[in-house]
Amino acid sequence: MRLDKFLKVSRLIKRRSVANEACDAGRVLVNDRPAKASTKVKVGDTIEIQFGTKSVKVRVLRVAETVRKEEAADMVEYI
Repeated sequence: MRLDKFLKVSRLIKRRSVANEACDAGRVLVNDRPAKASTKVKVGDTIEIQFGTKSVKVRVLRVAETVRKEEAADMVEYI
């Protein structure tokens, strides 16, 4: 699954266009490397998102095209 879509589906970022902009600005790292929006995400990857002065680091537990709001939290594990 594409990184920008994963960020939206897992609800780490609210909209896919915002996820695209964050990737283009270099604020998203996958496995400690800057990632483009088209980067493929798989189970076990670590994603770090920098929001201003704060950063969020998660490990991918599950990849799914669509999930309900309640299940979105089960897709990632905060590190």
